[in-house]
Amino acid sequence: MESTTPSNPNKPASNRPKHRGGAPRKAVKMEKSIRVRLSATQYFLIESKAKSAGMKISDWFRAAAVSAKVIARLSPEERLRMRELSGMANNLNQFTKVANGGGLLSMARDGVALMAKISQFLDTFFTHDGQNT
Repeated sequence: MESTTPSNPNKPASNRPKHRGGAPRKAVKMEKSIRVRLSATQYFLIESKAKSAGMKISDWFRAAAVSAKVIARLSPEERLRMRELSGMANNLNQFTKVANGGGLLSMARDGVALMAKISQFLDTFFTHDGQNT
């Protein structure tokens, strides 16, 4: 006599797994989501870039976010150095005005000294432990 299934005694049991309909399971399940608010212009720009790449907006956005290079903000020390550089540029501008007004020879000496100081500052600012920032 054939064995029957426990849920239906009239139906014979089968060794085949029960077929479940629907799409196959994905290898990587997208579990998390991020909600981003965009202006109409930003949305249109992203939509057009996704279309030109032949991608859905979400796939394009995901790829862009993963491959994006993030540039860190300036540290407090770097901001201080930028303020110093701004002050030096202001001094150079004042020297130029005075030099145009008269004391060209004395201003030339001061200008050369200031240019050397600015050059040294830029060398130390743009090389951080031997690497460009």
